[in-house]
Amino acid sequence: MDAAARQEALKRLDVLVGEWVVEAEFPGLEVPPGHSVFEWALDGQFLIQRTQAPNPAPDSMAIIAVDPETGGYTQHYYDSRGVVRLYAMTFADGIWQLLRNTPDFSPLNFRQRYSAQVGEDGNTIRGVWEMWRDDSDGWQQDFPLSYRRIRR
Repeated sequence: MDAAARQEALKRLDVLVGEWVVEAEFPGLEVPPGHSVFEWALDGQFLIQRTQAPNPAPDSMAIIAVDPETGGYTQHYYDSRGVVRLYAMTFADGIWQLLRNTPDFSPLNFRQRYSAQVGEDGNTIRGVWEMWRDDSDGWQQDFPLSYRRIRR
């Protein structure tokens, strides 16, 4: 991947930069909204996401990088439980996807994916986390997760 292609891949992520209200829906629970900030780091080479979440979700930090081999993205995820995960990420045409289907820094007890659509105005993102346990018949909804921008 040349420098121009890398910069173009990073530029696609600009729509995420800013402060967001984060809303998760857990069956049978009233969960107040959380807060997430996306900001550039290290001369714009990485996008950092910091999220403060109410129970039952953990606070977290993620670092998004461009994969120099594929031109796709990698999201390194860390949370207040001590969980560390590595997701393959795509972001194109308003579709944001995260996928974890191989063991990484923690055991793979289940596969995970997040699929979301950025709203036409760029100020909303609506998506769903799904999981696939080895004993299940495919992907099952874990919980919806949406973002609403409050500051660019």
